[in-house]
Amino acid sequence: MKRKWWLLIPVVLLVIVVVFLAGAWSMFGTQVKAAGTVTKLEDRLYSLEYEGDYGFAEFLEQGGASSDAEMAEYIIAFLSHGFYSTEVSETEKSYGCSALSAVNESSDAVFGRNYDWDDCSAMIVYTKPDGAYESVSTACLDFLGFEEGWKPEGMMNQMMALAAVYLPLDGMNEKGLCVADLMAGDKQETHQDTDKPDLTTVSAIRLLLDYAATVDEAVELLSQYDMNSSIGSAHHFAISDAQGNAVVVEWIDNEMFVTETLAVTNHYLTPGSKFGIGSEESHARYEKLMHARELSNGVLSEDAMRDTLQQNSYEGETQWSIVYNQDALTIDFYWQRQYDSPISFTLD
Repeated sequence: MKRKWWLLIPVVLLVIVVVFLAGAWSMFGTQVKAAGTVTKLEDRLYSLEYEGDYGFAEFLEQGGASSDAEMAEYIIAFLSHGFYSTEVSETEKSYGCSALSAVNESSDAVFGRNYDWDDCSAMIVYTKPDGAYESVSTACLDFLGFEEGWKPEGMMNQMMALAAVYLPLDGMNEKGLCVADLMAGDKQETHQDTDKPDLTTVSAIRLLLDYAATVDEAVELLSQYDMNSSIGSAHHFAISDAQGNAVVVEWIDNEMFVTETLAVTNHYLTPGSKFGIGSEESHARYEKLMHARELSNGVLSEDAMRDTLQQNSYEGETQWSIVYNQDALTIDFYWQRQYDSPISFTLD
């Protein structure tokens, strides 16, 4: 009897397809799964959950990046597994912001933050990386550098949106460490140049959220890297932990300084030649934050912190406000001054 060998063709093709898909899934499965979690929460506000390896440990091991464009090239190569590359341009912008640390009636550490910027799109990013801390952070999607009107909708755009993991502007991790990026008082960029690996402003925040449990650990980690300014400006970090420690980290003439403070806006707080440099408006916001603390003897409930942030917000500029409870690990997120409609969740 003749063998009908051609009947084997569909079987062979099926095996090839299965092997191909298995190989593709082993390469892209984590990214595809994460992209599938992108959810629209409000107009121009989205959320993303990324569980697994997003290449940050490898990013650090290969020396980090000394510019936003260099970091973007790494992100594209990692997410595409080397199948795609492109040139990326950098941007220069400025923004305001406020941050405040306090405790509530239960002595839980509470951290509040306003992000002031032009009207933008944003992503709330939950990450559960391999061998590092879980965290929730917020990214401004404008920083991704895609075309005007781009939205993380549709699988291809959702895959592109995974880069938001590398662009946190504020966040809290499972240990209660909070970090927020704010503009400092001038345009002097930081570009440290030693033999240490490099970080940009946003990748430094990812470093702290992934690997620091306390303010001391955060400062120690930052000291191990050369800092490079993002978006062509000076930055400083408001960092606080669940033990109630709160500092600002600033870079002046390429040297890192750490100063204890409970409030941070947009002027320098390091004693010395640059102390106080910044706008009058920044000083006014700082005084309002500290006055709110003094009136309450440093005790601010989550609602009181929200009210304090609202009093320091600006219509058309404050894109989001966040209140973190660093002990209970709760987050109240207020999108574009909708202070009666929080998006609330727990980092558990």
